[in-house]
Amino acid sequence: MTAFMLDALTLARIQFAANISFHILFPTITIALGWVLLFFKLRFNASGDTRWMDAYHFWVKIFALSFAMGVVSGITMSFQFGTNWPGFMETVGNIAGPLLAYEVLTAFFLEAAFIGVMLFGFRRVSNRLHTLATFLVAFGTTLSAFWILVLNSWMHTPVGFEMRDGVAHATDWLTIVFNPSLPYRLTHMLLASGLTVAFLLAGLSAFRWLRGDRGGEVKATLQTGVFLAAALIPAQILTGDMHGLNTLEHQPAKVAAMEGNWETGPNTPLLLFAWPNEETRSNDFEIGVPDGASWILKHSADGVVPGLNDFVAEDGTVQHPPVAPVFFGFRVMVGIGMLMLAASWAASWLIWQRGLVGGFDGALIGRPLLWLLTAMSFSGWIATLAGWYVTEIGRQPWLVTGVLSTAEAVSATPAPLIGLSLTMYLTVYAALLAAYIAVVFHLADKAAKGEAPTLPIAGAPATIPPKYRPQQINPRLPT
Repeated sequence: MTAFMLDALTLARIQFAANISFHILFPTITIALGWVLLFFKLRFNASGDTRWMDAYHFWVKIFALSFAMGVVSGITMSFQFGTNWPGFMETVGNIAGPLLAYEVLTAFFLEAAFIGVMLFGFRRVSNRLHTLATFLVAFGTTLSAFWILVLNSWMHTPVGFEMRDGVAHATDWLTIVFNPSLPYRLTHMLLASGLTVAFLLAGLSAFRWLRGDRGGEVKATLQTGVFLAAALIPAQILTGDMHGLNTLEHQPAKVAAMEGNWETGPNTPLLLFAWPNEETRSNDFEIGVPDGASWILKHSADGVVPGLNDFVAEDGTVQHPPVAPVFFGFRVMVGIGMLMLAASWAASWLIWQRGLVGGFDGALIGRPLLWLLTAMSFSGWIATLAGWYVTEIGRQPWLVTGVLSTAEAVSATPAPLIGLSLTMYLTVYAALLAAYIAVVFHLADKAAKGEAPTLPIAGAPATIPPKYRPQQINPRLPT
């Protein structure tokens, strides 16, 4: 089936999904990488160890590239509110508009203002000011994520408003901002960003090691990535469980789709694999753990888990999300998480056993695990996308739960026009994504060969090698 054979609603949904899928990849990196850069900078300031500054100068390039990609893709995504989804702003614009404006005013301007100092001011400002700029950029990325997730969470659990003539009006902004699902969604996303960056750190460092780079910077970043992943993955599993319980309370149809459960009742199995069949409203090829879903969701084998058949209207209209994407997306996310847990803990144990915790001497982890970490460099992206598909597809048929359906918000743009723009988007995004990954590994390869230039930093102590000292400017020369 070609894109032009689909209806306008389906094409508009696919187009927005393609745009947000591409966009979210880059904030997922910059949110946590900003804090990692601050960590590198603080370690350098405290110890004077130039390996941390080498790490900073390599990874700030990845940050700048990711930041630029995120900004550009975010602009194209915002256009679609008017072109494809006019009903969204017409109905809930009184709430969505201010929240998006807060993100721009409090976060984006902060990032944009200080990223220049962070990237280009290291020879022109004091070390303290450069460190402050790094902090403000990191803080700005997190603040940006906060406001975006406030809006997204409100769309899932809308509160603090009233409807007047079909338009939502805010009645309590604090309730809107701190809506019931925000704490879980925000924490889950921030941890996902941390894990994405942790495996990117470990993966590119492993790649450089396999390319023959045995420098202290590589060992430092490899350890940082592995230990960060090992610490965050248990927290992510716990947060995910809490998020699931919150979703069960507010969006039971989504949980039913995640579990592939059709009939409400106790002793619900945890399905490891199945093939949901919406025609027969049952599953084929089920493999599950008896009572597993009841134990996880209700902490009892007799716990009642909602079934999808509860969400079918009397006229036969289905009021639950498409089952297969949510069901399989959830399992991809969990499967990648389990692989992250195994890889990070195995690598952490080997590093600990080989005496690398307190320094940079000794052998690193074995080549098979290095290859695995290299292959998992962008595993955080896969888990993040799978999780977002579960979250967003699981909200269907609602755009704003219980307030605005997707069908009510879509524009009257003809399907062929949406199909044409969708094809162009997908072509450009595929090329940009391939180029981004290629550039990232190219930078790592150049660094492994010793071709990457090292940049000096202002305010460095006199004991630091000259390459890290600020440039001396003759005040008599014209500027």
